[in-house]
Amino acid sequence: MGEIVLEARHLKKIYNANSLNAYEALHDINIQVEKGEFIGVMGPSGSGKSTFINNISTIDTPTEGKVFINGKNVLAMSANDIGHFRYQNLGFIFQDFNLLDTHTIYENIALPLSLAGVDPAEIETRVKEMAQKMDMTDQLYKLPSECSGGQRQRTAIARALINNPSIIIADEPTGNLDSQNSEELLELFQKLNREDGVTVVMVTHDAFIASYTSRLIFIRDGNITSEIQKGDMDEDEYFQKIVAISSSRKRRSRIS
Repeated sequence: MGEIVLEARHLKKIYNANSLNAYEALHDINIQVEKGEFIGVMGPSGSGKSTFINNISTIDTPTEGKVFINGKNVLAMSANDIGHFRYQNLGFIFQDFNLLDTHTIYENIALPLSLAGVDPAEIETRVKEMAQKMDMTDQLYKLPSECSGGQRQRTAIARALINNPSIIIADEPTGNLDSQNSEELLELFQKLNREDGVTVVMVTHDAFIASYTSRLIFIRDGNITSEIQKGDMDEDEYFQKIVAISSSRKRRSRIS
């Protein structure tokens, strides 16, 4: 087994825990993610995918259990320490981009470095290097509203990568992109994963998008029900296996 960069132990999330409307969204989740993996998290709407990703990535706090990122028990940290740790170790990419509309592309990419107190001269160097890497130099001083959907998503990716995180957390990152931009984004994820060793954990409900991953976890009703390792399978074989498992789960759901 390789180096474990993310681990959840006996993770449980209960909403409205002290009321009659208590709802257990995650049930005793256990998972390990090795350095350099490209993990997909798949399941139907309401299955607990986003709750899972939020609770393993410091965005939300589980009701029970432990989360270790790069060997650190993040739930034992103060809120201030978690915030600082997040900027140093994690990069986030969301479906709706989450860009600041009144700030330039440059300012959006620089945000994690600014929050971490990095020297302005170093920020400028790193942002311009990242923009060149992402082929975004011409957009740096535009506002998000002046850019295409693909360019805005590239900005979100550049912002996520600017602090050299060990793990990228992506929640339905292609949700607002057309098919061409979606494929470009997924190919970029694969390149970052294979060439730079970036660990990616990505939520999706789409079998084609899931086929870009190296391991796929299925969640249903707050439980990890199964997983697939791509291993030596080619892309088409892996995709067909994902479709088969997804279809069988839909059939069982209708029967039950």
